[in-house]
Amino acid sequence: MPILESCQSIIKTGKTTTEQALKLFDALEPVNLEFMLGCWQGSGIHTDHSMDGFLEASNWYGKEFISTEKVHPLLFLDSKGKIFKVAPNPTAMDWVLKLPILKKNYLKPLLTLANSLLKTEKSQARLRMMEYRGKISATMIYDYLPINDSFRKVDENTVLGIMDYKNSPQPFFFVLKRCS
Repeated sequence: MPILESCQSIIKTGKTTTEQALKLFDALEPVNLEFMLGCWQGSGIHTDHSMDGFLEASNWYGKEFISTEKVHPLLFLDSKGKIFKVAPNPTAMDWVLKLPILKKNYLKPLLTLANSLLKTEKSQARLRMMEYRGKISATMIYDYLPINDSFRKVDENTVLGIMDYKNSPQPFFFVLKRCS
């Protein structure tokens, strides 16, 4: 199956294996910093990662790249559908990886409340060109977490992202679609 068809199938189902996601990621072309600027709506790709379902359960919206120095890596929706920015929390990340109960939909109100307590307008990441898996591409570097998100181009308005978190041996995959 050609790469684009395989990618569209994975994006549509939101599910694949880590091996297949890595194969797809490696086959896609890199993106430059300018390509990533703007607002992006996200969705997770389930690969049996401990974070599968967490972003959806916590009402994650996506990411915003204002400039290479000003990035909001975590945008969420409040109960009225309004977007707000959240400061990533190292302790919360560790809990997410260890406590699968946090991904249950019945906890959505609690997760929304927790996110609202971490609201910020301050940039929480930056964007750089970095090598990852043999290609140099735009990469988001969190300010306060050992996480790099690398991006590869699916099409002019879609990227496949991979979260490389120092505390997790398995990468986490997600898709970003440019906001209209």
